[in-house]
Amino acid sequence: MTRSHSLIQSLKLVARYGLIVLNDGLICLPIKRRQVIFESFNGKDVNDNPAAIYRELIKTNPAYAQTAYFSVKPREYANLKAKYPEIRLVKRFTPRWVYLMARAEFWVLNSRLPNWWRSNRRTTTIQTWHGTPLKKLGADIAHVAIPGTSTADYHQQFKTAASRWDYLIAPNRYSQEIFKSAFGFNHQFLSIGYPRNDVLYTTSAADQQALRQRLLGQVTGPVVTYAPTWRDDMAVRPGVYRFDLPFDLATFFAHVPAGTQLIIRPHYLVKDAIDIHGFEDRVTVLAETDIAQLYLISDLLITDYSSVMFDFANLKRPELFLAYDLEHYRDQLRGFYFDYEREIPGPLVTTAAAFYQQLDQWRQTGDFPGYQQRQAAFYHKFCDWEDGTASQRVVQVILSGKGASK
Repeated sequence: MTRSHSLIQSLKLVARYGLIVLNDGLICLPIKRRQVIFESFNGKDVNDNPAAIYRELIKTNPAYAQTAYFSVKPREYANLKAKYPEIRLVKRFTPRWVYLMARAEFWVLNSRLPNWWRSNRRTTTIQTWHGTPLKKLGADIAHVAIPGTSTADYHQQFKTAASRWDYLIAPNRYSQEIFKSAFGFNHQFLSIGYPRNDVLYTTSAADQQALRQRLLGQVTGPVVTYAPTWRDDMAVRPGVYRFDLPFDLATFFAHVPAGTQLIIRPHYLVKDAIDIHGFEDRVTVLAETDIAQLYLISDLLITDYSSVMFDFANLKRPELFLAYDLEHYRDQLRGFYFDYEREIPGPLVTTAAAFYQQLDQWRQTGDFPGYQQRQAAFYHKFCDWEDGTASQRVVQVILSGKGASK
């Protein structure tokens, strides 16, 4: 570690302790009614479940537009302010943020805050989380390989965080049972489905068509979205990433209907590493568009182990699973909660040849015959609680002003 890097780390530590001291004083003050702080993925964006709840809250009671804030990372502030000028943003871990957080009536989050950060005892925390789990999570991970952290410490970090959540949204019964064990959560569940999925039930066919044209222009054929999960080997070195498509674009288009448009939805860190040279008129890379919008305009989803499989299933449209590294991912990484190979709602392929063969089937029928029963079972298990009203139900908790019993 260089001397300058060591100095920077020391200054950050001093700043952190200063903010903690400030917070410890402010959380003794009364909360401010109607003050709500939203945060998504530790301040990276204005999206996901917190954004869906925020918009429903403002729609239901416009007065909250003056007292509800989105907490965002300082380096994202300018970009997000330009993108969402109507939303009040506050820079994370600044004195103003500390003041607003300390006196908020509600926090609405989709990931964990640091365990060293404390809330006002009168503040109610609504944890929305951010996906139905396929891979082992939290205290359910048997062996944690993080330098400087033991497995026991890692498990305890999750349990400590969850002990501070008053409410936890569960998208389905399967997730609710996992959250109990993975987080050790024993407060109040909101068993309502995910607010971010409401649009999948409330967006009309005409609006879906208009959205398709806005995002892709004039489309004459079906839309296919490829949304793979993040893989650690995408990082070549710090700040440099690679992304290799597991199929050939020319061959892909030879096996799908004429006029097909392909959307590639990568992790934002690799969006600039994708080579679509020669196919710019048929392939669109959309790394930061609200993924629910991509679901709405897609006729087929191609994925692997990503939780997009659960959300897209709400639309009852075909899914194809290209899991070329299944054995490594399942057995050497975090393990799966359910029998992936037997329960996924569409064909599983691990080779390019099998992939193109399934695309031929979809081209001919618009579906994957023989998977209807499995698709229905998957919907029943993972989407039964979804009905387009989850955001409204969370908003009613906020508007009640009662919070949770502490």
